[in-house]
Amino acid sequence: MAYDAHDELTVAVLGPGGTGGLLAALLSRAGHRVICLAGEKTAQTLRTDGIRVHSGQFGDFTARVEADTTLREPVDACLVAVKHTSLDAALDRLPPEPLGDGLVVPLLNGVEHPATLRACYRPDRVAPAVIRVESTRVAPGVIEHGSPFTEVDLTGDEVPKERLDALAQALTAAGPTTRVLADESAALWAKMSFLAPFALLTTRHGLPLGEVRTHHREELTALVEETAAVSAACGGPADPAQALARYDAFPPQMKSSMQRDAEAGRPLELDAIGGALLRAAERHGVDVPVTERVVRELRGAGH
Repeated sequence: MAYDAHDELTVAVLGPGGTGGLLAALLSRAGHRVICLAGEKTAQTLRTDGIRVHSGQFGDFTARVEADTTLREPVDACLVAVKHTSLDAALDRLPPEPLGDGLVVPLLNGVEHPATLRACYRPDRVAPAVIRVESTRVAPGVIEHGSPFTEVDLTGDEVPKERLDALAQALTAAGPTTRVLADESAALWAKMSFLAPFALLTTRHGLPLGEVRTHHREELTALVEETAAVSAACGGPADPAQALARYDAFPPQMKSSMQRDAEAGRPLELDAIGGALLRAAERHGVDVPVTERVVRELRGAGH
């Protein structure tokens, strides 16, 4: 099958929450067929009301989408936008048989989920992606997009490049600036290097980023340096000074999604972020004492 950026794609979205719902709505508005996969109650709401988006970047609009509780037909791609804590259960909605030749595009935090997905689906059709966006589902089918940017890095070491290019062009035309990157590990670790210290410390101390970087600067610096060392050992970028500069440039009131989950009593992606970081450190013989302590304290607090 030939793929052209001007073709209408059929895209499934597993988990139409803050991130998945925003992408589903943008792709639908751009003329693509979108099938959201969710529980029956949410699916019925989406079928009836569509997805309403409130966005400074993209405007306020309502997009019509199809919705079902499981995938029943082939698609060009399925965006997997659930939290790591619910991934295993969510994959029941995405059986391999109807997926066929479709790409599986996980947008999850962490670095270990591609291996999980490649054990379930064709390895050469799993295309991990990294997204930079702040977007929240405030109710089923209602999305508040707060960041002035929406950027996607699309990868997949074994995926045919023309498939990645076609999806990237469709996403970019729909709104999110999308790049295809050649090195999957580097792309995933680039996000992990920024996310892990931010998520772990804001959650550990129950403070927004501004107070963490002011009152826990030494601890933040140590975590950034340890994460950079693990990233380098795994083939990713390692620039602690740049990471600290990025933290300093962000709004002081900014909270991590892990921190918001903790405040709401939801399960945390602690194992997908902190646990994965510790496992990678152990595999490569990298000493990470501060990370070990912070993860241990979070687990000790019941997370």
